[in-house]
Amino acid sequence: MSKTSQQNTTTDANRASVIHTQAHTSGLQQVPQLMPVSPGGGGKAVAASRQGKKNSFVDRNSNEYRQRRERNNMAVKKSRLKSKQKAQDTLQKVNQLKDENERLEAKIKLLTKELSVLKDLFLEHAHNLADNVHPVGTETTTTYPKNNGQ
Repeated sequence: MSKTSQQNTTTDANRASVIHTQAHTSGLQQVPQLMPVSPGGGGKAVAASRQGKKNSFVDRNSNEYRQRRERNNMAVKKSRLKSKQKAQDTLQKVNQLKDENERLEAKIKLLTKELSVLKDLFLEHAHNLADNVHPVGTETTTTYPKNNGQ
């Protein structure tokens, strides 16, 4: 079974390109495509449904417009406050971590000094033990001075 198809391209009233495809057993299908806004082909492609809103006049005195602006202004204010709070929280966390780092570094210095003292004590003690211990298998003899005439 071979599949054959034909494509015809037309442009509707909104300057959106429509491709008509005909498969061998089906009828025509319309597939809307995006077209550039400017006739020269440059710029951003805009769907036909969005083009109408861009060109419509906005009544700045209407209640709907004022309500949308008010909601938008509140959202912007809330977003900026949230961003400011996040920056303050981050700065506070940085300062807290710096303080903790300084405290831990001081503790490292103290523990390093303590380790050094304990090592010195251990080595001194080990050296003293080595001087007092006699190797196994050797006997020490003590000689006493001879008494002459007694």
